[in-house]
Amino acid sequence: MSVDLSPPDAAAVDVSIVVPVRNEAGNVAPLIDEIASALDGRWRYEIIYVNDGSTDATPAHLAEIMKQRANLRRIDHAVSSGQSAAVRSGVRAARGAIVATLDGDGQNNPAFLPDLIAAIQHGDGRVGLAAGQRIGRKATGFKRMQSRVANAVRNAILRDGTRDTGCGLKAFRREVFLSMPYFEGLHRFLPALVRREGYDIAYVDVIDRPRHSGVSNYGFFDRLWIGIMDLIGVWWLIRRKKPTPVATEVTSHD
Repeated sequence: MSVDLSPPDAAAVDVSIVVPVRNEAGNVAPLIDEIASALDGRWRYEIIYVNDGSTDATPAHLAEIMKQRANLRRIDHAVSSGQSAAVRSGVRAARGAIVATLDGDGQNNPAFLPDLIAAIQHGDGRVGLAAGQRIGRKATGFKRMQSRVANAVRNAILRDGTRDTGCGLKAFRREVFLSMPYFEGLHRFLPALVRREGYDIAYVDVIDRPRHSGVSNYGFFDRLWIGIMDLIGVWWLIRRKKPTPVATEVTSHD
């Protein structure tokens, strides 16, 4: 897969919306319509769907909609590489200086995208991340419990000041995201890593809702130990961060 890593063309696109998907055929069309309803007339934007190795009709649905929407782009992963890899592929291909993300299952309401994007735009360069914080989660009691425990442990160790890092609704500056070290699970540690780079974080409460169709592609036990190792790694990165020295060029003249 080849993507354009040249600087974004600000004259053409202000905002890029990145949506990672795997086997979400039934959710593609309704979510794209909702994104358009939220953003039309506000920003010049593009929608980038990253098809993460889907084995259902997701690619066919995207191909059909692309015939009608010139601002819809599609990136394919030949095999499923995970949510963080899909997000990174989308951000690398993005033409907008501001990137917003949301999950492809319909649980993230695109109506909250304008608030997230505006938080970045009005942050005067200080706000590196606008993070959605879910309220009224539409998940099983077990999933809500595991999220509370995971968030409590992460916050106690990293002190990132964020109650919910699992929400897919986020907005950030493209160059800030690409400056951070990449690893699978990155999307769950963005607040801590953005703070590590010296940026502020804006928070937006978002209302969770049930998925439109299909079943979740993400489990708990298959990522538990990987998540623990990632947590240790991010803690190490933060501890090792050194202040940028003040550098002054000295010139001599005859």
